[in-house]
Amino acid sequence: MRIALIAHDSRKELMTQFCTAYVRILSENELVATGVTGKLVAEATGLPVRCLYPGNCGGAEQISAMIACGEVDMLLFFRDPVGARADEPNAVTLLRLCDTHTIPVATNIATAEVLIHGLERGDLAWIEVQSGRK
Repeated sequence: MRIALIAHDSRKELMTQFCTAYVRILSENELVATGVTGKLVAEATGLPVRCLYPGNCGGAEQISAMIACGEVDMLLFFRDPVGARADEPNAVTLLRLCDTHTIPVATNIATAEVLIHGLERGDLAWIEVQSGRK
């Protein structure tokens, strides 16, 4: 399963903690992330993370393109709905693409935990079957 990671600046530490807590499950999957988020997660967990451009320099758009091309199976986007800056990734486009392409998406730690536990149990195996990667 290819999992994309994005976190607004105020949520990067939370993403790092989340990935550290679930390093075993995440290690069985392919991770791709916007630049700074990916770097922080890789340093904290030792997991291989394909780091794209930083979110404010096109990284979110790269992930959007990957979603549109069927190259992402799940999106974990820890966003700050109140204090997001104008130069941080915009959730509207990403959420629309996830809805259009039936990609499970979590925008906070609560839904991310539901998805990661579902992944661990095999509840999301249909995604890889549908994508033809399994």
